Amino acid sequence: MSIGHINWVQLIGYTASLLVFSTFYMKTMIPLRCVAIASNVAFLTYGYFAGLYPVFLLHMVLLPLNLFRLHQMRKLIQRVRRSLTRDFSLEWIIPFVTREDFKKEEALFRKGDPADKLYYLEKGAVRLPELDRTVGAGEIIGEIGVFSPFKERTASAVCTSDSTFLVLGERKALELYHQNPDFGLCLVRTIIRRLLSDRAHRSSGLSPARVHRFDIAGCGVSSRGLARQERSSHNRADARSGVA
Repeated sequence: MSIGHINWVQLIGYTASLLVFSTFYMKTMIPLRCVAIASNVAFLTYGYFAGLYPVFLLHMVLLPLNLFRLHQMRKLIQRVRRSLTRDFSLEWIIPFVTREDFKKEEALFRKGDPADKLYYLEKGAVRLPELDRTVGAGEIIGEIGVFSPFKERTASAVCTSDSTFLVLGERKALELYHQNPDFGLCLVRTIIRRLLSDRAHRSSGLSPARVHRFDIAGCGVSSRGLARQERSSHNRADARSGVA
């Protein structure tokens, strides 16, 4: 083995070590993974030509792992970017919800009650007395209490007509929030819209109809669309039952 060849192999080894060292200064994951992949390639080259097969085998394992993690992070970023620009579908949530019917003048919950459910108003209307406003079909109700640190209702909700809700339990709502970026972003937007609407209503004195249109259409969902999605899911389930 020539002196020139040995120096070349050592240079690759030093480069690989420098790349690993630089990963400790990375503050974001994607650049860190990219540099780690480059170090894997450098160590593979160094380990092979230097005859350091334990090093070679280690980075044979680490290289596909880093590539896989980089692919996962890029997919997550793409999903978040798509959720900012496209309509959000609640179809996948349907298996996790239950339908509950309430009569006119029946209270959905009272201020101070434990916040253990998230409601999607499928049809009907609900009055929020403390806020002096009424919400209609296609809106989420109760999200602030579920995600607040106190886990209690910040206002009462009373049905002004016979109403139907799709109900998601607190535990499942928190699980879906962490698992699905689209759902999480939709809830964050809904909560921010509601807080801004309440603030504008108090400071400007505008009518609720003008300042309180923060319905879930802001997340790209309509009550009509969700109803179609739910009927489609029920039809598929009935078809499977019929085949069985």
